[in-house]
Amino acid sequence: MRSGMSLWTAALTVVLVAGCGGEPAVEEAAPDLTEARADSVEMAEEMFDAAVFDTITWESEQAVWDRGGVVWMHSCQMCHGTTGAGDGVEAERVGVAMPDMTAADWEYAGDLDAIRHKIFVGHETEMPSWGTMGIQYRDVDAAAQYVNDLIHPVE
Repeated sequence: MRSGMSLWTAALTVVLVAGCGGEPAVEEAAPDLTEARADSVEMAEEMFDAAVFDTITWESEQAVWDRGGVVWMHSCQMCHGTTGAGDGVEAERVGVAMPDMTAADWEYAGDLDAIRHKIFVGHETEMPSWGTMGIQYRDVDAAAQYVNDLIHPVE
């Protein structure tokens, strides 16, 4: 029995060594998605209709705030962080610099139309084109109002 175990162990060792031999596996570089992202932005830009936001109504300010919070939590917070400071866990994980939306000089501060547009269309770097991903105009509106009010509340 002892010689049988030794034979089996020797065979397993040969298989493992043979399987592990050769050059170590080389990690493939992440594909350059710039072209694909640019294509998504272009498609979203073609789909975007700012006039739709004029037709959206909310039962109350609380309703838009509640819905915006849900959209933020499920679609935005992972990159932009809980407070919008750009410190979300996903952004940190992949090493992407997110804008600090809490900064006084954030380029979209107080511009609800621009925030809606950016959420829907995204951009070529890391912001998804949420409009091409199926997010509804109502959710874009809720998220934009939530961001605008949360980050830069009206005084």
